[in-house]
Amino acid sequence: MLIRSVDSASAPLPAPPGPRLPRTVQTAIFTWWRHVWAARLRQKYGDVVALKVYPWGRVVLVNDAEHIAAMFASPSERFRSGSGNRILAPVFGEHGLLTSDGEEHRRLRRLMTPMFGKTAVRGYQDAVRELTERDVETWPVGSPFASLERIRKLSLDIIWRVIFGPDHDVRSVELRGLLERLPVMDVAVLMGLNSARARRVGPWRRASNLLARIDALLYDAIEERGSAPDLGQRTDILSQLVGAGGKAEGLSPVEVRDQAVTLLFAGHEPTATALAWTLHELARNPTVAEHAARAALSGDSAYLEALVKEAMRRRTGIFESIWTLTEDIDLGDFRVRKGATLMPMLGVVHMDPAHYRQPEAFRPERFLHDDIPPHAFIPFGGGARRCIGAHLSVMQSAEVLRVLLSRRSVTTDRPKPEAAVSKSVTIAPARGARIILRPLPRTGH
Repeated sequence: MLIRSVDSASAPLPAPPGPRLPRTVQTAIFTWWRHVWAARLRQKYGDVVALKVYPWGRVVLVNDAEHIAAMFASPSERFRSGSGNRILAPVFGEHGLLTSDGEEHRRLRRLMTPMFGKTAVRGYQDAVRELTERDVETWPVGSPFASLERIRKLSLDIIWRVIFGPDHDVRSVELRGLLERLPVMDVAVLMGLNSARARRVGPWRRASNLLARIDALLYDAIEERGSAPDLGQRTDILSQLVGAGGKAEGLSPVEVRDQAVTLLFAGHEPTATALAWTLHELARNPTVAEHAARAALSGDSAYLEALVKEAMRRRTGIFESIWTLTEDIDLGDFRVRKGATLMPMLGVVHMDPAHYRQPEAFRPERFLHDDIPPHAFIPFGGGARRCIGAHLSVMQSAEVLRVLLSRRSVTTDRPKPEAAVSKSVTIAPARGARIILRPLPRTGH
């Protein structure tokens, strides 16, 4: 067994190895360069590596797909992801899908899973197409630009429509503007918001004030939506969340608020980053770009989805997931003590040659023809904590590509790949995925 409970009869095992650098140094390296450091640590120390990182303290990196699969399959009370994600609580709240555990998480999951199933997601496809068609017409043609910022805006437009519906009023305009100003995905801001002292100064004070106004507007919107005469007929997520308040396992206004904020931020930034990396790769792989253009024009959704999945593998945006250990365990050849934070390193698994032929190559067709074990492709996590919005993310990404690539070709003025940087929760292109769009050549009849 890869993971075993520890009892009085268990033979003693050593703690996982790791660097002896000071905690402050380890924290700095992990915060800004974890996507590079993790692979080097695996080469030096193996599949299980111990660190000391603020704000978690004892951190154990798990780099092996089989170990991670065993974690995902373990009893939910052994690894508590909500506790591991407490760094997000000042923004996402105490009762969101990412920050809750145990029965609370299971209840939220039961209520919300139908809202993000394949059938429900297909109902949003026309809105995604409409918003994308309108937005890409404003993108520069013939001159280089950073695609990540454009895609972030479009992705926020899409998740906003999914959550709030097509309504526009003064409150929603103000709320949208505040959300765009809140630097919630900045790791330094998130860490500072967990400190009462930091929240009184500088960017953390500004973020706290923004959050207070956002919450006031959200609670007003929740109250107003609850009294809407057509609440039962509305398909937007906020209406469904508010409507769930009348059921036996219903949601309180605080819980509705926490789900809405979680979905807004977790639902657009990782998808935007994945799409930006996809365009980055298309601009530097002309053969793949030609195949993608044909797929967009012919309606080949399978290839477009494979394209997105390969970008998520090759350029994993959410590089790790975070779990708090609730009991002593033996993990492989090592003993890990209760209270440690275990981090399955998703990005390391995605580059493992044990599961991927030529892992450095950008080959979307591997997701159409290769036999990839399910536990080796985990951009959305796994087990009971797998991202509830996975179907929406893939559908949205494929639909955006279908619209864009049926109108424009993608190139770049700088063929050299951009470095990956960790300035936020996601690992993003250093120059914002700089590309050049050009009109498609006219075809004669």
